[in-house]
Amino acid sequence: MTHRFKLVIEYDGAPYHGWQSQTGGATVQDAVERAIAALKENDMRLICAGRTDAGVHALGQVAHVDLFRAWDPGVLRDALNAKLLLANEAVAILETQGMPESFNARISAKKRHYRYRILNRRPPSALDRARVWHVLKPLDVEAMHEAAQTLLGKHDFTTFRASACQSKSPVRTLERLDVFRVGDEVHVECSSRSFLHNQVRSMVGSLVQIGRHQWPIARLREALDARDRAACGPVAPAQGLYFLGVDY
Repeated sequence: MTHRFKLVIEYDGAPYHGWQSQTGGATVQDAVERAIAALKENDMRLICAGRTDAGVHALGQVAHVDLFRAWDPGVLRDALNAKLLLANEAVAILETQGMPESFNARISAKKRHYRYRILNRRPPSALDRARVWHVLKPLDVEAMHEAAQTLLGKHDFTTFRASACQSKSPVRTLERLDVFRVGDEVHVECSSRSFLHNQVRSMVGSLVQIGRHQWPIARLREALDARDRAACGPVAPAQGLYFLGVDY
């Protein structure tokens, strides 16, 4: 008999080749599964809400795992963090919770949330170089937000997905895409039940073209309607993207 637990996970994506376990590179999944194995819970696999690419961070990634022991959630959280700290991993378990077997971190998710951080000033960051996209010239945030609203709703997002995307359908329903300034930073926040591979970074890269006045506002919707990857702007770099959390 096993016991299912939900884990809420924070990580700095810079040292990792993404979430998913793979040959030839350190991953977040590997780091957490090693910590679980160190608790004598061997060969237990994590299922996460949304796999992140190399360099992408998480403030509230969610995963589930089936364990042999009926752990007290607080004890499990602290024990995993002790193992992660000992291994010098850039990963922390924020919360653990016992769940019914019907819970699935991926399938049960109703909405996923992302944030993209753009440092919008001339000097670079001394502290967050691997955590923001540095754009030197001032961005027109109002134009970016106005354009972003044209992507809301149910659409074919072929233009904004990676050519290697494995999703069967390019159709997604984008529920939120807001652009706003926070001090020296411009944040792009978005929500949807699910996203295509590289969809958020593709949308952000195109929005920055508008913010730089290299695209007119109308061109973003034209790019969407083209349903052609060639119509997308440059893809924003991974280091500015954060997986914020999941609604169940």
